[in-house]
Amino acid sequence: MKPYPFTAVVGMPDLRLALILSSISPAVGGVLVRGEKGTAKSTMVRALAGLLPGVEVVDGCRFSCDPAAPDPLCPDGPHGAANSHRRPARLVELPVGAAEDRVVGSLNLEKALAEGVTDYQPGLLAAAHRGLLYVDEVNLLHDHLVDTLLDAAAMGQATVEREGVSVSHAARFVLIGTMNPEEGELRPQLLDRFGLTVEVASSRDPEQRVEVVRRRLAYEADPDAFAAGYAEADTRLAEEIESAQRLLPAVKLPDDALRQIAEICASFEVDGMRADIVTARAAVAHAAWAGRDEVTTEDVRVAARLALPHRRRRNPFDAPGISEEQLEQALQDAQPPGPEDDGPGSGSTPPEAPQDVPQGGDAPQGQPQQQSGGQQKTVGAGETFKARVFRVKGIGEGERGRRSRAITDSGRTIGVQPPSVRDGRPHLVATVKAAAPHQKARGREGAGLKMRRQDLRFALREGREGNLVLFCVDASGSMGAKARMREVKSAVLSLLLDAYQRRDKVGLVTFRGDSAELALPPTISVDAAASRLEGLPTGGRTPLAEGLLEAARVLRVEEIRDPRRRPLLVVVTDGRATSGANAVARAQAAAGLLTGVTTVVMDCESGKMRLGLAADLAAHLGGEHVPLADVAAESLADAVRARTAGRAA
Repeated sequence: MKPYPFTAVVGMPDLRLALILSSISPAVGGVLVRGEKGTAKSTMVRALAGLLPGVEVVDGCRFSCDPAAPDPLCPDGPHGAANSHRRPARLVELPVGAAEDRVVGSLNLEKALAEGVTDYQPGLLAAAHRGLLYVDEVNLLHDHLVDTLLDAAAMGQATVEREGVSVSHAARFVLIGTMNPEEGELRPQLLDRFGLTVEVASSRDPEQRVEVVRRRLAYEADPDAFAAGYAEADTRLAEEIESAQRLLPAVKLPDDALRQIAEICASFEVDGMRADIVTARAAVAHAAWAGRDEVTTEDVRVAARLALPHRRRRNPFDAPGISEEQLEQALQDAQPPGPEDDGPGSGSTPPEAPQDVPQGGDAPQGQPQQQSGGQQKTVGAGETFKARVFRVKGIGEGERGRRSRAITDSGRTIGVQPPSVRDGRPHLVATVKAAAPHQKARGREGAGLKMRRQDLRFALREGREGNLVLFCVDASGSMGAKARMREVKSAVLSLLLDAYQRRDKVGLVTFRGDSAELALPPTISVDAAASRLEGLPTGGRTPLAEGLLEAARVLRVEEIRDPRRRPLLVVVTDGRATSGANAVARAQAAAGLLTGVTTVVMDCESGKMRLGLAADLAAHLGGEHVPLADVAAESLADAVRARTAGRAA
């Protein structure tokens, strides 16, 4: 079945342009496409591959070497005057669950020990060389894999090192990632490594939505006939891309344009110099796309709109984006004396806002929602801070993260897996020891070991895992004092930020009045939890038992869905239980259902007369009691220093 044509996609001009610019100049650094589900992100990316010019490759080379300039490090080389052939540019898709060896390739340790031969099996990076590497749901990949991809894209080279053996090969490709922000964010450090970013959303224009459905149904009814209807437009676009690629080396970047780029990046206070470099490369690519041999103000404007939005994020709760007015002001400030043909204020029209951005709708993320009815009230959070690190007891085997101890496929080697375990990285010393006693029986002569597959032993490694951090927050009237609730939200937001950095899933249970609710099912989208918490109203009595029962229910369900991810329960309360008959006894009974869960009780009680109910709750839960003021890492450091000084005295 023919892929959906690129020119048949309705709307999304920014995404179309970003993909084209990255195809013209892979040095731009690829594209990150952010958007809600069902917005044709994957469709457009897959359609792009058909527009790229074919590549000339050496016959028999698994690494797609260019016969005009073969890679001197190619494991299949040297090539010399080898024959070649032309093939279409590849689109390689990286599955979310791919292992590291599948991505970068693997070495055959058995052949290396027995024959002294470096037998390298190429991975997806080798397959993507001189083509496209597409990662759908890139935010769900493990951080170390994202780092590996971005390093290879930036350096143009992939390296595999196993037990002292190292192999490198060229890996130059256009990296394209798509993600749904509702499912979690990339860390700002990883966001910065993508050259361009585009926000996409479904159109709110009924006519455009009708056209999208009409074309999709026509494609599904007869893919070949539908693709044939757009073949001419796709061919014309492919020729324009190839023409821009030929023009690219001749495009000049004058000092005036460089000054504009520097002024814009300084105005938006982006970190580092990568933003300046990417914006310059994108401006050059846009000039080539427009058929110009010199970068103009319009090229800089377009490049900045694509290269800067994701670089302004300071933490996961910040929404990406740039101000068009600030961009225009920065361009004007950098204008040299005298008229400029295409600059602002000289008859040019400022660029329109992207058509696919929804107008109206929900309030901006992080702003509290207005509440109505009853005596509910909403209090905003104060400043976040570096929070204490709370860890789950014992050693797990969960998803790779940065919180609790776990047996993982990376980290420090602590032993050898049982012989029945046949995955992970080989353990060289243990493998040699397993093979050594059998050398005489196997008739070994001379150098090298006679190996059998059963000799292989694999390393047992200890690293860190991500956990499920479930917040159970008291939103009753006793928590509603303005200053106290602000402190509570600041502390929980700080813990959410810590959970984001440690790659945890998070969930939010709230209780007030006479019931509890799951305000946010467990998710890796920490900013969604922050948004729900920011708009959390308070008021009514304290149904502590119901809150604990709801937390227990959520953890039971999540254990079935994700059994390898161990939970950490954070109960945020002053310990009072005032809703229903026998409220205290019911709360204690509910706590008994959670005694096997690592629990932290954040004590929000304040004032001179304290009842110590939160400490009692922590005892019933078998968890740690932490006063609200001690959630900050600095307060713990102060306590340790004070205790150390007291002992010294």
